Amino acid sequence: MAQSSPSGGFVRRGFTLIELLVVIAIIAVLIALLLPAVQAAREAARRSQCVNNLKQIGLAIANYESTHSCYPGAYRASRVAGGNIGLGGAWGSWSPHSMLLPYLEQTAIYAALNFNFINQGDNTGASYGFVGVNSTGIRSRVATFNCPSSPLPGNNNFFGVQAPGNNYFACVGSSTNFNGLLSASGRPNGVFRYEGGAIGIRDVTDGTANTLFYSEWRTGDFDVNRLSPQDVVNIGNVFIGGGGQDSPLANMPLGATALVTYSQICATSLAIGSTAAPRGNRSWIGEQWATGIFGRTLGNVLFPPNTAIPNCMSCAGCGDFDGPGIFGMSSNHPGGANALFGDGSVRFLKNTLALPIVWSLGSRDQGEVVSADSL
Repeated sequence: MAQSSPSGGFVRRGFTLIELLVVIAIIAVLIALLLPAVQAAREAARRSQCVNNLKQIGLAIANYESTHSCYPGAYRASRVAGGNIGLGGAWGSWSPHSMLLPYLEQTAIYAALNFNFINQGDNTGASYGFVGVNSTGIRSRVATFNCPSSPLPGNNNFFGVQAPGNNYFACVGSSTNFNGLLSASGRPNGVFRYEGGAIGIRDVTDGTANTLFYSEWRTGDFDVNRLSPQDVVNIGNVFIGGGGQDSPLANMPLGATALVTYSQICATSLAIGSTAAPRGNRSWIGEQWATGIFGRTLGNVLFPPNTAIPNCMSCAGCGDFDGPGIFGMSSNHPGGANALFGDGSVRFLKNTLALPIVWSLGSRDQGEVVSADSL
């Protein structure tokens, strides 16, 4: 509103263009300063939820062990129910996660599972398809198994619905193998595995506080036409050390030199981001929690979190992740990944961990004791 001045002129009260631009510039600077803080606060909340999820899993494992005098494993259909253990292959097995459901206040989902049947495919393992009897259970989302920092993309289809997702893997140790039916020298050296004898707290002679039980990985992007950091590259029947799966070089630190050669073979795949027909890459790691194999619910600790070495598997003709390889720790948390230890503690493992430390954390009975300062 214009007002008359003593001299008879008019004075227009308001902002000049320069003043307005200055105000806008100040606001922009404030936003630029505040936005990273807001994003950091949100990631801190997501990471806190991730830690809480792992603590719940740790408590469930302790309660399971107290009840059964052993830790949950990955087993073929019907073994869980006490019947014939010959049904299905590794890809139809039931996971440690599924065994923990009653201890995670998920009794309704657990009750919907029929362990006399494999979770996917027909009951003889002759085809990889859908099992109606378990359809409700295996497609159910369990919030405790999902880290909010690494949500599943919306472009997936898990038997007609959005995949339930799983960001946490049971650690088979510092080994490229997950199969407990291999010869003694080739069996995984961690707490969890597919088949084999039950492992209890009595077998964790390194101490539960020194043994990694669960850690996390980023879920896949479900885009097989583009190689992504979390993809699993298939290099065919090329096993660590040049031998078969039973090789003792599958376990660290004995296979340290062989692991270097093996990881170099894995890394000769196409560059991250390539769309030129990547070599057998699988983009659905962490899709679901029901199956007890690598890439679904089992993983290993051969490298620090978020390593440049790609996830990798050795299995010509395999349609899933049912082969040995590298299925390691990764996350969207800056600087590392969370890990659950056998004593129930959750620690943040840095991307810069030395390999011997990583291997020591994974094994259960090789006499290693890792100081907190080295993590």
